[in-house]
Amino acid sequence: MLIEMPDVTDMHPVPDAHVPVMNFKLNGVSIDLLYAKISLWVIPEDLDISQDSILQNADEQTVRSLNGCRVTDQILRLVPNIQSFRTTLRCMRFWATRRGVYSNVTGFLGGINWALLVARICQLYPNALPNMLVSRFFRVYTQWRWPNPVMLCAIKEGSLGLPIWDPRRNHKDKFHLMPIITPAYPSMNSSYNVSSSTLRIMTDEFKRGHDICEAMVLNNGSWVELFEPYRFFEAYKNYLQIDIGAENDDDMLNWKGWVKSRLRYIVLKIERDTFKMLQCHPHPGDFSDGSNPSHCSYFLGLQRKENVPVNDAKKFDIRLTIAEFKDNVRSYSLWKPGMNINVTHIKCRDIPAFVFPGGIRPSRPTRVSVDSGTSVDVNVVDGFNDDTRKRKRDDDDVLTKSTVPRLVIADGLENNGVSVGKVNNDEIGGPVTSRDAEKLATEKLMSGPYESEQRVPQDFEELEELDNSNIQNRYIGETTKGIDVESFTTKEVATSKMMKNASDTSSCLQLNGSLEELEPPELDLPLPRAIHSTAASQNKPILRFSFTSLPKATGNSS
Repeated sequence: MLIEMPDVTDMHPVPDAHVPVMNFKLNGVSIDLLYAKISLWVIPEDLDISQDSILQNADEQTVRSLNGCRVTDQILRLVPNIQSFRTTLRCMRFWATRRGVYSNVTGFLGGINWALLVARICQLYPNALPNMLVSRFFRVYTQWRWPNPVMLCAIKEGSLGLPIWDPRRNHKDKFHLMPIITPAYPSMNSSYNVSSSTLRIMTDEFKRGHDICEAMVLNNGSWVELFEPYRFFEAYKNYLQIDIGAENDDDMLNWKGWVKSRLRYIVLKIERDTFKMLQCHPHPGDFSDGSNPSHCSYFLGLQRKENVPVNDAKKFDIRLTIAEFKDNVRSYSLWKPGMNINVTHIKCRDIPAFVFPGGIRPSRPTRVSVDSGTSVDVNVVDGFNDDTRKRKRDDDDVLTKSTVPRLVIADGLENNGVSVGKVNNDEIGGPVTSRDAEKLATEKLMSGPYESEQRVPQDFEELEELDNSNIQNRYIGETTKGIDVESFTTKEVATSKMMKNASDTSSCLQLNGSLEELEPPELDLPLPRAIHSTAASQNKPILRFSFTSLPKATGNSS
């Protein structure tokens, strides 16, 4: 029926997707039309899908389809200011598109995911304007301790017995890396397809956004810098190019939609087969040279995991991984002769020109040289521009060829096999910084279980309270040596809070967690050890002293 409409173009259904969908354009506007079947003889025009009874006797695919609209309606009920929410969401979606992290199908976040993240910030700062909400968005999610889930309300069990997201009961839910839970029944994780590689990329982008927003406060940054597009084809030295083709335009639309829905699996398979030592960065878009509309290409950036030493004899071979991925793609139920796929490895210098704006390859950036005697951290080398500096990619001259995985096309495999070379020199290390200490402390605090409900973090109050908060309201790891009498009361509060959090780890790790204002200068390396030792000795009596007066000796210890 839709194909027969003259205003509908680029129609291609994806019935085998996680959520059955038809993608098309209506008067030039892209539309994703979800499919759902419900137990009614006639569909009334005033059907209210917000009622849980609409889900009765529905299959899993229908529940997921209906939840799209149900979640949207629920979000608007839960945010304090709809206009501020909408403005902030438009800004964050534009930012995510410019930075290449707006694509649910390739393992990043889609529209509903960004809406839930923004809605949570609106709940935490109900009176903030959109520009402040954007700044707080980056601050909160830079400090967020994944996989603690983001939730707008408590999870409800419901009366229909449908499965809900619960990592304590559901084994698969334990492996979700970036849970963003939908507020409508049945609550489920809307970001189930995020992988280790895409989570790393998004957290790096959150950190970059936070740094720029902090710089804008000091008049050292700008909104233009925040929205600069990410230069994907200058960020890596090695790429996978996935070429697909079909006999005609109609077949190409169907084939293209299917292949794109499978792209995240090649990332997961490579992570699985290399034990997450080889990281992938999928580009969310597709590229074509324009001469053949029945052909297009996808690209994935490749790099070895940073700061992890690799045995000289270790070699990562992903030829079988690529073959498995191609077999999976070819299992398409609507496959037709002429639908083909080819995966090849290319170097940065061999990227085809049609991927660049105007088909013009940019000139190579100025190279950076570092003295051989200087200790260089792998994460801080740049050589392209601010984008690559923020993402901290490896540079050709600073980190020699042996520090990056060397991908070699195996002979006789028709460019279908890709193998990863070995590292020939020692891992380059850098000085331990306060951010490393913060990371260690965060990882230590993340070792606790999930809780069943979510509460609003007490530390996220209004802007005035946050910016003018006293040091006694922060979580600071300090010892009692050298404490001045005047500041003893303040630091006793901080120390007592640390002991309380360590003695009851499960209460400290609520689902939404009490996110502290972690200041790098106030965190040092002994912090995780102090927390561990305090938690291990939580059954011992706690001795409290006062510098103002000492109680008289008694027979009992206090």
